[in-house]
Amino acid sequence: MIFVQLILYCALFTLMVKLGVGGSALNGLLFYPKPVQERVYALGLKDRQAVSRRRKRFMTAFFAVMAAALVAIIRAFLPAYWQALLFLELMNWYDGIVIDRLWVGHSAFWVIPGTEDIPFVQTWPQMLKKRGILTAVWIVGATVVAGIVTLI
Repeated sequence: MIFVQLILYCALFTLMVKLGVGGSALNGLLFYPKPVQERVYALGLKDRQAVSRRRKRFMTAFFAVMAAALVAIIRAFLPAYWQALLFLELMNWYDGIVIDRLWVGHSAFWVIPGTEDIPFVQTWPQMLKKRGILTAVWIVGATVVAGIVTLI
């Protein structure tokens, strides 16, 4: 059962990203590193304030939906903690490997015209470092989720 839930959680994550970018990589500019963003602004392809507004709207909706899904799946504190930790860690590594390295790194969709010469996918060492830091963050974050679940 938990395996199916994990697959559905990752599918929801992917759907949220796809809905967030719609039909244009430019709509996902908020996910790109600063050098790519700066080039896009310089080329006049996107407005800095519009990207900032889009980031706030997307991240608010993303965290609300993902947190609500997680709370809906799990129940009592200790089991909730371990289950939340599992889901959050899986989401962390899924994002780094499947979304960033595989989907974004191997799809022409994510190449923004005029920025082809700027690397926009993290190297493996960069990705591993970021995911390692987020692993520690989610150890604490899982306690917050488990606390919310037990209060509901």
